[in-house]
Amino acid sequence: MAEITHWADTVAEDALKLGKQHIVASGITPSGHIHIGNMREVVTADAAYRALIDKGAEAELIYIADNFDPLRKIYPFLQESYAEHVGKPLSEIPCPCGKCKNYAEHFLKPFFEALKRLGIRPKVYRVDELYKNGAYTEAIKTALIKRDKIARIIEELTGKTIASDWSPFNPVCSSCGRINTTKVTGFDADAETVDYTCSCGHSGAVSMKGGGKLTWRVDWAARWKILGVTVEPFGKDHASKGGSYDTGVRITREIYGYEPPHPIVYEWIMLGKKGAMSSSTGVVVSISDMLKVVPPEILRYLIIRTKPEKHIQFDPALPLLTLVEDYERLKSTTNAIGYDKRVFGLSHATGICHTDLSFKHMVTIYQVADGDFGQIIKIAGRAGYDTRNEKCIRELADNVGNWLEMYAPPFAKFSVKETLPVQAATLSKVQKAFLGAFAEIMDESGELSGEDYHNLVYTAAEEGSPIHARMMQVLGLEIEPVVLSVNPKDMFKAIYIALLGQQSGPKAGWFLSSLEKDFLVERFRSASIYKP
Repeated sequence: MAEITHWADTVAEDALKLGKQHIVASGITPSGHIHIGNMREVVTADAAYRALIDKGAEAELIYIADNFDPLRKIYPFLQESYAEHVGKPLSEIPCPCGKCKNYAEHFLKPFFEALKRLGIRPKVYRVDELYKNGAYTEAIKTALIKRDKIARIIEELTGKTIASDWSPFNPVCSSCGRINTTKVTGFDADAETVDYTCSCGHSGAVSMKGGGKLTWRVDWAARWKILGVTVEPFGKDHASKGGSYDTGVRITREIYGYEPPHPIVYEWIMLGKKGAMSSSTGVVVSISDMLKVVPPEILRYLIIRTKPEKHIQFDPALPLLTLVEDYERLKSTTNAIGYDKRVFGLSHATGICHTDLSFKHMVTIYQVADGDFGQIIKIAGRAGYDTRNEKCIRELADNVGNWLEMYAPPFAKFSVKETLPVQAATLSKVQKAFLGAFAEIMDESGELSGEDYHNLVYTAAEEGSPIHARMMQVLGLEIEPVVLSVNPKDMFKAIYIALLGQQSGPKAGWFLSSLEKDFLVERFRSASIYKP
């Protein structure tokens, strides 16, 4: 059977056919919270970049913040006062919290912090700075001079008629500050200025150096040459027939004399039953919020394990535990080879905290310890985990605490009762006898592991086992040939009822090993009919 090649390696192999030097680009317009749907692009770019490096390419990863785009509307998360800023470049609008340089930085700052936690460290370009420092000036001149040819390309590919007054350049009005209400009336290539009129009634001239920006389809095509982009992921909306990529290919070749980058088209991340994530609709879980809940390597794994062309269904509630378990199972497979090994390698980025303590076990430990970090360390150590790297264990504990508060379903939550729950009165005689015998076996034993506890419960159903014999004695059934029928499921229920006041709970072995043995002995004796 042929070995499956990971999609990132396929991208790298295709790109290397075109040359050894590569710049992998990713970018987004920071108009709102940058969510995990957007993360698919940047993680996809990072995976392609790492695959190129692994194959000996000279590669660089860059991130382009499209902060010179206009604010298109008042989004659900904005105050009505932002109505006056609709149409202005994001980089020129006040910060919503008043603590950042501008509107765009308000959303970029937490995003860049999240990238660091994800082990992604691109070179960052801000589009307003590129325009203002003159990086786009020659591209603007070329676009204005070849306006008719660009219009023809767009018409041929989209089937739409371009208006006679259309221009590939949008000036920023020096009066109202808007970029989407102006019309170009002329330009001077030598003076590098563009004349315009604005719907606000103002007219004037702006410099090509920061006085406006190219329209999206032209800007994207020009950017490829300006930054030397050779590989770039983008959403399926840009990949439609006659879409941004199709027109970009023609424009970059025919207008700018540059070959378009190798495309990586990706599908959307769907948020539970709410559909595709979008900042403008409010269907969103920001990357920053998600990193409060789940370890960074799990978020990388979410993207890296799935081919870009397939959509991802993401639910931060109970299905998140399944995702975590899938990754941790892969992580624990010491002999992983081929595809699985590659998926793990690309998910396991440098600079990310790692601990051998599993997320699901931490869910149990955290609740047993009631969130007390000192107790968490103590319990983790007793369970056999390496607790020297407290920073990483604290990160995992914080993840779990936030998950329990924000997304965990009610049945995943529990609390150990301080006294014997009233529900213990519902225990059968057999269950009470089991708890008493269980307590005595524990009291006579040394330190027990989670596996020891788990196996001990099952031995209650085995005739001749110490715990089964004690149960028979307590119930007065020591004279043969009486047979005591024990169902392990009922014994597990007895444990949960005695400790939690409910019939189910976390994985019993982990749960019991997280509690002090003396406490368990006392509690089970209290619930038992056996009195030593």
